[in-house]
Amino acid sequence: MSQLAAAPSVVQSVDWLAIAPPTLAAVVGLVVLVADLFLPEHRKPLLGWLSVAGLAAATALLLPLLDGDRSTFCLTGDTRVCSYTADHFTLVIQFLVLGGALLAALLSVTALKDERGRLPEGEFWFLLLSSAAGAALLPASRDLATLVVALEVASLPAFALVGIRHGDRRSSEAALKFFLSSVTATAVSLLGISFVYATTGTLYLTQVADRIQDVDGQLHTLAQTGVVLTLIGFAFKTAAVPFHFWVPDTYVGAPLPIAAYLSVVGKAVGFSGLILVTVVAFPSYADVWGPALAALAALTMTVGNVGALRQQATRAYSAVRLLAWSSVGQAGYLLVPIASAAYSDDPQHAVGSTVSYALMYAAVNLGAFAVAALVGRRHATNRITDYRGLYAKNPLAALTLAFFLLCLAGLPPGIIGLFAKVTVFSAAVEAGLGWLAVTMAVNVVIALYYYLQWTALLFRAPEGATGKHPVPAPLTAAITLTAVLGIVLSGAPQLVLRFAGTTLF
Repeated sequence: MSQLAAAPSVVQSVDWLAIAPPTLAAVVGLVVLVADLFLPEHRKPLLGWLSVAGLAAATALLLPLLDGDRSTFCLTGDTRVCSYTADHFTLVIQFLVLGGALLAALLSVTALKDERGRLPEGEFWFLLLSSAAGAALLPASRDLATLVVALEVASLPAFALVGIRHGDRRSSEAALKFFLSSVTATAVSLLGISFVYATTGTLYLTQVADRIQDVDGQLHTLAQTGVVLTLIGFAFKTAAVPFHFWVPDTYVGAPLPIAAYLSVVGKAVGFSGLILVTVVAFPSYADVWGPALAALAALTMTVGNVGALRQQATRAYSAVRLLAWSSVGQAGYLLVPIASAAYSDDPQHAVGSTVSYALMYAAVNLGAFAVAALVGRRHATNRITDYRGLYAKNPLAALTLAFFLLCLAGLPPGIIGLFAKVTVFSAAVEAGLGWLAVTMAVNVVIALYYYLQWTALLFRAPEGATGKHPVPAPLTAAITLTAVLGIVLSGAPQLVLRFAGTTLF
């Protein structure tokens, strides 16, 4: 009995406020799923507005966490080693994830109404909220097990969302390709994590960082292999080349709001996980992941921009395909500061450049998808040529899309896009990666061509009748929110870097 009394307690207190944002998203998802069983068909749209309210509330719950770092699910007797930490990095990424999911939900309200029963509403909202909960959990994860669980909770519902449209062969094929490639990447990543655990005896990121640099010489090769395999899994989630092949078909086959969700929230998940495993868990192996990520960044931005450049304006779904290839190119820019962190004396500052760029990209890319959803209501094939003369049909939509495209290109008046690109470029130069900075500059010039070509098309004389584009209230809200955010940040771009912070951890 005395031995039992002396045993340390394994019961942990839970900081409910720290875990509130992802928890609320998950709870609202369960409420929506149960409510779907009892609501009559004509009341199902209420589920969408309940989901929007839930995501808005989850985002608002980030505000009480701004006063300081909070951790929970810690090792008994050592409160410095925890599985969940709500620090500045976590809050910034959770804001991006939950805000992106909120905007995708606003787009989905209109999409579900237009689909007229082809999309099951209860299942759709449950899957979207579940994925958002997993995506919000991931940046707070501070051990490899929680990291993988969060990654899969974010990913598995996304597979179903891509293929959720009934009777659509293209949607089913896109979901299958997305699923098979993602599962393969996850298996590779899990194999890498098992090697890391075998060499260090722990899954906590900070303990891995301490122990992996002092592994036995006989286990050094195993540790290196574990680091590389772990990075491969997260490289897939970021759509880095050569793990990008699923992106164009998946974006085209998925409902447009889900394509928008994947382009922003999916990338946030991949990049936050990549930052955690490189900068926090494997800093001593910077000589391994630094050159690898630099090469991936150059390859990804080049392949993505060339792929976007080759899109034919008259091809079906060419507008969505161009945004898909553009997102691959943008992933290359996002990889640059992470690669630079391996060579920098201040890796946290370099990572801050990635977070700053991700915030800019999230706002304007979601805005571009929102306008694409508006045009897609009248032109189901969503070709680039369908945007010809949009200014004559809907001046505000044309002006906002032009602004978003100029932000992505990094041209005035999209000052925030230029500011973000300069920040990323500076990170590469400061790290001594001059060749990568030159590669980025060349790719920015390539991207200018297709962004400006699309922008010019908006203001050309329209072909045929110039009927007005009716804009539903949820679409109006999504376009307005992204446009206001882009304009405010273009007027005061320093807000992004200040919000992202130069010291994230």
